Amino acid sequence: MSAEKHSFPVQLRLRTPADYKKVFANPARSTDKFFTLLAIRNDLDHPRLGLAIAKKNIKKAVTRNLIKRTARESFRLRQQKLINIDIVVLARRDAADAPPAVLRKSLERHWLKLVNRCDSYS
Repeated sequence: MSAEKHSFPVQLRLRTPADYKKVFANPARSTDKFFTLLAIRNDLDHPRLGLAIAKKNIKKAVTRNLIKRTARESFRLRQQKLINIDIVVLARRDAADAPPAVLRKSLERHWLKLVNRCDSYS
């Protein structure tokens, strides 16, 4: 496996408010105790990730950053198996107390669910 296939370049990120607005408008959802993931199909040939980790739910910046790093890493390793979808990850309060291994496992289940749900939407 080459490093470039598992990188996280700018084109794999949701960057503008308009990108996020499209996802929030009419998404496929996947929810559990730690995360809510929203996704829609995009017209590109690759998936994109956006993070919306609210200070209201995750109080400490250190914890928010750990959750973001965990989500980015999980996406980075999984991106080759994802279809062309835009995904926004929202953290729930319970994510603050969960170890990174549990968060990674939760995200793995979400990636699978969203691929199936977004595939059936089109």
